Amino acid sequence: MFDAAVRELHSVRDWLRFAVSRFNEAGLFFGHGSTDAYDEAAYLILHTLRLPIDRLDPFLDARVLPEEAVRLADILRRRTEQRLPAAYLTGEAWLQGYRFRIDTRVIVPRSFLAPMILEQFHPWLAEPERVRHALDLCTGSGCLAILLAEAFPDAMVDAADLSDDALAVARANVEDYGLESRVRLIRSDLFGHLGGQRYDLIVTNPPYVDAEAMAALPPEYRHEPELALASGPDGLDAVRTILREAPKHLNPGGLLAVELGHNRAALEAAFPNLELMWPEVEWDADTVFLAHREQLLTGL
Repeated sequence: MFDAAVRELHSVRDWLRFAVSRFNEAGLFFGHGSTDAYDEAAYLILHTLRLPIDRLDPFLDARVLPEEAVRLADILRRRTEQRLPAAYLTGEAWLQGYRFRIDTRVIVPRSFLAPMILEQFHPWLAEPERVRHALDLCTGSGCLAILLAEAFPDAMVDAADLSDDALAVARANVEDYGLESRVRLIRSDLFGHLGGQRYDLIVTNPPYVDAEAMAALPPEYRHEPELALASGPDGLDAVRTILREAPKHLNPGGLLAVELGHNRAALEAAFPNLELMWPEVEWDADTVFLAHREQLLTGL
């Protein structure tokens, strides 16, 4: 079918229709930046043709050259048959308007924490100008560490991860943004190799997928590193350690921000005395929690 497409399809509009049909036919899963077959098809086509990824309409009736058609067929075939997330096919992912290099050594950036970082955690962080040292724990591609450096221009940022592969990707992204002097990459199993360092702000998007959900993941997610996803039977293995150790690494008044998927009920059952703040993020009130150091000391 893809070979026939190279012969028979002539315009961007033709290829868009073809891609949407194939994606729907294959039952692809969209959870890595796109929400449906149309958006993902448009992104992959525009990227492959080296066109602006936010402008489709002016190019819909443009003719596609034979060599361009071959490239389109290849990337659409790989998305359909291999079920690779689009970010791994294009080598890039976008988060809050920021572009990051991505490959299968790291999970595809997607975090409810990103807009909160750029808003300096208003209103939960009373004096954002006082943030001088921040930590991105489980940094992966380094995307949240870079956003921290952008949002808090007077802060030094540590970006910690257990995976050497992930840190290599993060290093490339830090260099792309010219932040080598402000973002320090550290190989660490959670807080294990951070010594006595203390922070005014700690953010983390740790592994939080429970065993049952891991077994049911769509094929697209199975291309991502399991180390960055799985976190024990109830999804809380990493979060338990983070909650236990965070007070030792927060300055007085310091803020901890954690993304934990849809594990709120399990977390509250495990820590019934812990008072947490659950901000509503993108129409969801159960995926991110915040706590100041003093709350953690009182409730643990």
